[in-house]
Amino acid sequence: MSELYPLKFEPFLKEKLWGGSSLVGKYHKNGDPDLKYGESWEISAVSGNLSVVSNGFLAGNNIEELIEVYMGDITGDVVYEKFGNEFPLLIKLIEARADLSIQVHPDDALARERHQAYGKTEMWFILESEKGAKIYTGFKEPVTREVFIETLKTGKISDLLNVEDSSPGDSFFTPSGRIHAIGAGIILAEIQQTSDITYRISDWNRKSADGKSRELHTDLALDAINFNAAGKSKIPANSSLNKTENLVNCEFFTTNVISFNDRIYKDYSLIDSFVIYLCTGGEFRLKWDGNTEPVVRGETVLLPAMIKEIILEPSPEAKVLEIFISEDLIHNKTNN
Repeated sequence: MSELYPLKFEPFLKEKLWGGSSLVGKYHKNGDPDLKYGESWEISAVSGNLSVVSNGFLAGNNIEELIEVYMGDITGDVVYEKFGNEFPLLIKLIEARADLSIQVHPDDALARERHQAYGKTEMWFILESEKGAKIYTGFKEPVTREVFIETLKTGKISDLLNVEDSSPGDSFFTPSGRIHAIGAGIILAEIQQTSDITYRISDWNRKSADGKSRELHTDLALDAINFNAAGKSKIPANSSLNKTENLVNCEFFTTNVISFNDRIYKDYSLIDSFVIYLCTGGEFRLKWDGNTEPVVRGETVLLPAMIKEIILEPSPEAKVLEIFISEDLIHNKTNN
């Protein structure tokens, strides 16, 4: 029997001008209900925000220390070979009570050149969405760099953007270079590369608490934007029950959704990767090797790569995101 077990971590709550109180009130985060929290970093290897284990005998160890000791037993051998001691994904919950800034993220090449860091490809899974809430993603149609710059000067950059309605269960995939913003009235889960690099393009003329405009990064953004990234990007909600449904499959992560009211058996013997479970609704029990770990809405669990067989047992029903890294996609990227 392995000494490793499904790992929970203490989230990092981030105060934001545009945040709210639902992450504490509805998603079981420990924080001050009077403060505006915009983000809960569920699993993070970002410098200065290394997630710390909160359950079991490894409690108190951070994620980097775990990987230093257990290496591929935690992340998978192929993942460890590529990323070493740095955990490759950042998992967040985000609450937007006001529109977030219009922004873009660099790809790996540009981020490495400028920041000695990874780029940021991400996806969103909508947990809650008020009536009329919007997601801004990509351009309505491809634009030129010159048209973008001229429109930016007029303060009407949002006129160029593709805007989509959002509903609970919808997903949006945002590769690096795709301009985007989360609209007001949305709570979502974000899966992304381990990176905290954001180029803010426009902030709706918003002022910070001290009355100053927030910093923009227009010049940096111009080289990061993919001006051809246009059109719809929504992946509509799927209502299948007791089935694993794929949402996103890219070189950086695979994300599936499972809605279930019956036991789900999982065999990961063909996946050389850790698996993350993010409970987006209800609750369930994760069972392995005769052990049980309860998981409730808003909790995130890291299943070490060496644990290959588990059972998900709903109480009485649950919805989870299943996240891992595809060995085949890593190999394909490496060989290209």
